[in-house]
Amino acid sequence: MSTELFTIGYEGSTVEDLVSTLIALNVEVLADVRELPLSRKKGLSKNKLAERLAEVGIEYRHYKALGDPKPGREAAKKGDFQQFEKIYLNHLGTQEAQEELKKLLKVANARKTCMMCFERSATHCHRSYIADEASRNGFEVYNLVADRAEQYLQNGNTIPRYNPRKSISTAK
Repeated sequence: MSTELFTIGYEGSTVEDLVSTLIALNVEVLADVRELPLSRKKGLSKNKLAERLAEVGIEYRHYKALGDPKPGREAAKKGDFQQFEKIYLNHLGTQEAQEELKKLLKVANARKTCMMCFERSATHCHRSYIADEASRNGFEVYNLVADRAEQYLQNGNTIPRYNPRKSISTAK
């Protein structure tokens, strides 16, 4: 039984960076929390990513209802983080999102899980709000960056703990 939950963003990384990092930490399940699991980056859209993860024994699960809805993404792109936060927290409070959150936490409680979306830093990313919920449910949450596999291999005991909406330095 696990009480850890990892978060990761693939911005600035490749699919191989992401996979190497997950392998380095012995992650068993990648929980994709993007509403739209599509990417312009090769290999990081849902089907290709799920195939690549299966090759190395990592299960892929998509939690669509935990994704940031389009108005929230638009507010974040504009730099209006107060509006983004308001939109996402309202969304996270919906019955559908709460049911999906319970499913994610149940999986994470049983198997080593890393939740993923695009943003490299969780500072202004919706996954930080999911991490808040996980923390309130007794999980130790750790923020990762996808292109640091060698760091985690060398020094796995000093992975930075989750700091809600702090700078990327918490993952370095």
